[in-house]
Amino acid sequence: METTSDTSTNEGRTRWTFLTNHARVLSLLARDPGVRLRDVAAACGLTERAVQGIVADLEAEGYLTRSREGRRNRYRIAPEARLRHPVEARHTIGALLALLSEEADPEQLDSSAGAAGEDEGGRFALQR
Repeated sequence: METTSDTSTNEGRTRWTFLTNHARVLSLLARDPGVRLRDVAAACGLTERAVQGIVADLEAEGYLTRSREGRRNRYRIAPEARLRHPVEARHTIGALLALLSEEADPEQLDSSAGAAGEDEGGRFALQR
């Protein structure tokens, strides 16, 4: 069953968003490393197959690793990995995830902010 994104309009045009599906999937995996891809797909408005492809892309590029725990996968993010595009290459995945985290303080998220790291709960937090 194919899921449609909430970014579609009645005219069939798609509204744009600032984040790619890859960024959304990575953010959800960072928040909950044991989440099922079916749940990620539902949250992103994608098919499970599309999310599997995105996870394969992210794993192939070194942004995450996957390990088995019983019958489930567990995902570990590589926060030190750099963003791919040359314009953003000075920024890390950890910094992006800190920006997207619910605990992030917008006052601290500027160009002079320090690197992001993982906190005790496996979430990413801004470090000064």
